Amino acid sequence: MSAAHSSTRPDTGAETGTGRAPGHVVVIGGGISGLAAAHRLTGGGARVTVLEATGRLGGKLLAGEIAGVPVDLGAEAMLARRPEAVDLARAVGLGDRLQPPATATAALWTRGALRPMPKGHLMGVPGDLDLLASSGVISPPGLERIAEDRALPRTEVGEDVAVGEYVAARLGREVVDRLVEPLLGGVYAGDAYRISMRAAVPQLFEAARAGRSLIEGIRGIQARTAARAAGPGQAPAPVFMGIDGGVGTLPAAVAEAVRAAGGDIRTHTPVRELRRTADGWRVVLDGDGGGPAVLDADAVVLAAPAPAAAALLATEAPAAATELSAVEYASMALVTLAFRRADIATALSGSGFLVPPVDGHTIKASTFASNKWGWIAAADPDVFVLRTSVGRYAEEADLRREDAELVELSLRDLGEAVGLAARPVAQRVTRWDGGLPQYPVGHLERVARIRAEAGKLPGLRVCGALYDGVGIPACIASGRTAADDILDTLPQAAASGE
Repeated sequence: MSAAHSSTRPDTGAETGTGRAPGHVVVIGGGISGLAAAHRLTGGGARVTVLEATGRLGGKLLAGEIAGVPVDLGAEAMLARRPEAVDLARAVGLGDRLQPPATATAALWTRGALRPMPKGHLMGVPGDLDLLASSGVISPPGLERIAEDRALPRTEVGEDVAVGEYVAARLGREVVDRLVEPLLGGVYAGDAYRISMRAAVPQLFEAARAGRSLIEGIRGIQARTAARAAGPGQAPAPVFMGIDGGVGTLPAAVAEAVRAAGGDIRTHTPVRELRRTADGWRVVLDGDGGGPAVLDADAVVLAAPAPAAAALLATEAPAAATELSAVEYASMALVTLAFRRADIATALSGSGFLVPPVDGHTIKASTFASNKWGWIAAADPDVFVLRTSVGRYAEEADLRREDAELVELSLRDLGEAVGLAARPVAQRVTRWDGGLPQYPVGHLERVARIRAEAGKLPGLRVCGALYDGVGIPACIASGRTAADDILDTLPQAAASGE
């Protein structure tokens, strides 16, 4: 329940008959953004109907199992230094299952070896050059190029700039190709030389605007972050958090809370048409052979991906639909493998490793899930679970391969990277086609135009991963903001006797 709305909004009077029934809001899209919006709306007294076109809720959050061990088959971690995801998990009864990673020690498979991820960086941009040098990730000529940052004149960034373009200008391409690319790719499955710095790494953008030296700017950011993360004598708070049983269990818990508050959630319910009426909205659904069904609503939260949102807004907000149609997505696949621990002859330590695309391997990352999450290791100590990721924006040829081929390619790269020669006892390939919206230079301006056009229609708000960030907390925040805006527009019950 939303404390802000449950405590400040007047009673709707629906139960006592003293006023009008609560406003009806239709949420289109049952991913975590739509569910977070629905949770906020029911907490604020609205009557809510959630419509999800597919057969399941949760979007890119998906809990599953392999070899009898529960695992995440989609997103596996939530940024804990943003409060929205952790707060929502606690609000829906998962607080006692929140767990930080058991290890956060990661590596980079680059320049022919597995090398420690240098500490003291922001999305791959280094702040501590001694730690960077000792890692071996950057060559001696590359380190000399980084040192030029202190003497280079200011690099202007204007209203926006690609992350890779700016960092390469300050520190050289090697830093981008071997550090920034794999880290950004892990979040966006995108290309650092296209991704908007202002949208994807706003702290870096502000540092670029405020000072001349990028290295000094990174150090300032890190000092401020450390001061906020922990008080005197306290250990730093975890950067990430997981959930025992998988982050993929969060959507079901949120849906249960929405239903308990009176919300109606329907899967296998695609929306055919969205039309503005004299006093609200008409939502036309695909019928089950008997013609389309219709829902009337006071307001709509559109939490669908860009292609679906564009189709639904084509009539009422054509300019917004045009902008949405231009949003690009990246596809990827997750290969989850389970091994008998007794079969693994090589030591697999740390949480896994990232792979810079410049090194030419198939996999882009590997997570040693049994090391990273204590609840996976505890589920069956004799099983070791890891996963790899394949594919990113404009590099999706491998995704046309059969599942078995992706498994073999992953095993080949794992053998080369860490010496793994064992065969898995179980394997799963999860494909996320069009799963991650891209944030190119100018993305924030596009989002502003979409919202401005959609905002001209009373009782309509948009939210989701394509607007305010692709991480779980950002998606939840996007849904909550949309819900808050809608709650402010809904008809409120009249007081008794009015």
